[in-house]
Amino acid sequence: MAFHGCFFFFFFFPFFLIIIFIPCNAHGGTGTGTGENKAAPAIKLNVIDRCWRRSSNWQRRRQQLGACSVGFSGKMTNNVGADVVKYEVTDDGDHPLEPKPGTLRFGATAIKGKVWITFKKDMRIKLEKPLLISSFTTIDGRGASVHIAGGGCLLLHQVSDVIIHGIRIHHCQPQTAGKVLGPDSKVAELGDVDGDAIRLVASSRVWIDHNTLYECHDGLLDVTRGSTDVTVSNNWFRNHDKVMLLGHDDEFVEDKKMRVTVAFNHFGPNCYQRMPRVRHGYAHVVNNLYQGWEQYAIGGSMNPSVMSEANLFIAPESENKEVIANHNCCRDKLHKCP
Repeated sequence: MAFHGCFFFFFFFPFFLIIIFIPCNAHGGTGTGTGENKAAPAIKLNVIDRCWRRSSNWQRRRQQLGACSVGFSGKMTNNVGADVVKYEVTDDGDHPLEPKPGTLRFGATAIKGKVWITFKKDMRIKLEKPLLISSFTTIDGRGASVHIAGGGCLLLHQVSDVIIHGIRIHHCQPQTAGKVLGPDSKVAELGDVDGDAIRLVASSRVWIDHNTLYECHDGLLDVTRGSTDVTVSNNWFRNHDKVMLLGHDDEFVEDKKMRVTVAFNHFGPNCYQRMPRVRHGYAHVVNNLYQGWEQYAIGGSMNPSVMSEANLFIAPESENKEVIANHNCCRDKLHKCP
C-alpha cells in the first residue's frame, strides 16, 4: 500500500508538541520496503537484520555484524579484523576489582585492543558494581540467553567503538561510590550511580542493537555529557517510566553536537515517557513502534532537532490522545513532493 501524498501528524501533550513526517510515496508498515528479489523470506527483515540473519553460518562469521549498523554510529569497522581477540564468557560471577578470567568484567576491561565477547551458555549475571566497557569492545549475546540483572549495569565512559547486542538488561539498582576495574585494567573511582541499564558519558561511535531493557531504578538508556554518533536499533523497551534520555541537562551545551539514530525499536507496553527525550542535540527517530504511552512519547527541550519519521503510534484505547493529520503539507515551499 503506497501513500501518494505528504502527511504530518501532530501530537499535543502538556509540555511538548511532536511533529511526525511521513515522506511522499512511502510504503506502509515499519519495514524498509526495498522491493527485493522474489527469493526474499516470508518474514520481511529490516536493513540491519537482512545484513546478517540470512547467513546460515552467522555463528562462524560473527564479525559480519560490524558491517550491518546504520545511522549515526556508522559502520562499526573499527571493531572487526584479524587482530580481534575472541573472548568467551564461561563464568557468571563478578568481582569489581579482581575479575576472574572467563567472567564478563574480565573480557570488557582486562584485554587490550579489539575484543569480541560471546557467551558459552545461558546465564544471569549480577554485577557487583557498574561494568566499565573498554573501547573497541563488542558484547555479542547471540546464541545464548544472557541477563544482566539485579545489580550494577553498563557504563561507557570516555570510550568509542562499542557494540552491545543481544543482551537482556533489567532490574538495575543504584550503586554507592567505590572503586572498579576500568578499561585497560586501570582502577577507576566511581561516584554514586543511579541505576540506569546503559549509560553513555562522553562516548562516541556506539551501536546498541537487539537488546531487551526494562524495570530499572532510573532510566533504561542515557546518552549524556558530549556523547555522539550513536545508533539505538531493534531494541525492546518495556515496563518503565523514564525510558531514554538524550542530553545531560539544560546547562550542558556541549550536547549540541550530539547525533543519535533511534530506529526499528519497540517501545511498550507500559512505557510512560522519554522515548526519547532530547536536549540540545539532533535525533533521527525512525520506524519505531510505540505500543501506548502515558505522559508523552517523543519530547524535547533546549532547542533540539528531532526528525520523527515513519513511526507507528498505537494510542491507549482507555485515554484521550488527540491526533490531527494535515494532508496538504506538500504545497508549502519547505516540504515538497518529489
